[in-house]
Amino acid sequence: MQVKKDLYYTKDHEWVSVEGNLATIGISDYAQHSLGDIVYVELPEVDEAFDAGDEFAVIESVKAASDAYMPVAGKVVEVNEALEDEPALLNEDAYANWCEEEE
Repeated sequence: MQVKKDLYYTKDHEWVSVEGNLATIGISDYAQHSLGDIVYVELPEVDEAFDAGDEFAVIESVKAASDAYMPVAGKVVEVNEALEDEPALLNEDAYANWCEEEE
């Protein structure tokens, strides 16, 4: 498993990268490894607002379903739509395949 040093992590295994006023958010390599083969991802809508700690995504695998929680407050400006078509991308590289970006 991989742990990137330039990211912030939550106790629930989400990661966040902050550049200026843009936060990119995803799940950790540990989370994808624990879930196993990911088969479904439900992401938020663009312009949806969240508080830190709010549920923002549902990730289902052959072993379990898990919610992902927002590490920071903000408004969604982009989602990684490729994950909805190919959820297994999270298993391939949980850091390159982010879930959403917010301001």
